[in-house]
Amino acid sequence: MSALDALAGVLRLRPGQARPGSVRNNRPDWAGTLARGKPAADVPALLGGLYNLCGHAHRLCAQMALAAAEGAPAPAAGPAALALRVETLREHARRITLDWPAALSPAAAADAELSLRCCPVLRSPEADLHDTRLWLQRHLLGMPAADWLQGWLQGPQGEAWWADWSAAGHGWLPALVRNARAAADWPVAAAEPLHVHAGTVSLRQLARSLREEPGYTRQPRWQDDCAETGVWTRLHDVARPMPASPWARLGYRVAELTRLCLPDEPGQAGQGWLAFGALPIAPGEGLAWVEMARGLLVHHATLEGVDTPRVASYRVLAPTEWNFHAEGAVATALEGLRPAHGAFAQRRVAALMAAYDPCVRFEVDAPMQHEERSHA
Repeated sequence: MSALDALAGVLRLRPGQARPGSVRNNRPDWAGTLARGKPAADVPALLGGLYNLCGHAHRLCAQMALAAAEGAPAPAAGPAALALRVETLREHARRITLDWPAALSPAAAADAELSLRCCPVLRSPEADLHDTRLWLQRHLLGMPAADWLQGWLQGPQGEAWWADWSAAGHGWLPALVRNARAAADWPVAAAEPLHVHAGTVSLRQLARSLREEPGYTRQPRWQDDCAETGVWTRLHDVARPMPASPWARLGYRVAELTRLCLPDEPGQAGQGWLAFGALPIAPGEGLAWVEMARGLLVHHATLEGVDTPRVASYRVLAPTEWNFHAEGAVATALEGLRPAHGAFAQRRVAALMAAYDPCVRFEVDAPMQHEERSHA
């Protein structure tokens, strides 16, 4: 293991092995170690740098958790919502244009790179979102964003629209989705959707688990069961059934990118789409949550001291630990794969990982041919 892997952690996948052997997540729990004893004011920047793939979401979540622990108001909703929207939009655009071609269809790489270079919001976070919406229409969707989202919302899951659009659409992204379907459209039993942020009672229960159960951030369970989180478990989308395949989960990612490019509409699009918030649990204890690109992020903080509050304990519960739980949805899907299927099984693993999108590197162990994917 390299020094970088030792610091960041690696997911080890063993397709065909029975749980809990099909997924091994050795990601270190650095947040508690590095934040303990630090002045509260220093922690948001510290964690934003530590988790740099999703740095903005971690900074926002830390600010809100620490503010809740101090009894102070959370950051203003307007600026926070705008920044969360833009950074999540940027992350989806990066993953779709960088990771998807590498994992699912190398033939799309050249056109995807061109789209990446042209994306206004990737060139500057202050870019006009109207220009980004035009970019999305021209380079990815091949049609107006509002029309695409309307098609997605017509059915209970959007899969019929996803299939029709990818079959008839022109451009590199519909072609990629078409080419990936054979390997990605296979049944994956969903775990329970993680909606713990739906009410204060469940949030207080989560805070208790984080505070009292050793190792909870590494192998979390909710109400004695595994759960999964992603763009398909948003609070504003609870009425839709869980997606049935990695291919459908990829569709949810494009749908959220589209929503975030559209004008604000509460509970539907723009700044009205992603939920976030904070809750004071007790004096000196706060919990915060953010719906970010990979799913639900939770921070829990306890403070000590009055004049200059310092961190007594800090816990970060990220989407990767829910989705790559040793008994969770990805582990179950890998358990059902047969390495004897060779290259096709490898393509299925690649589609599964593109859909669930871990925030660390992964390796596929023998007996399947060794394969690695890295986030750019």
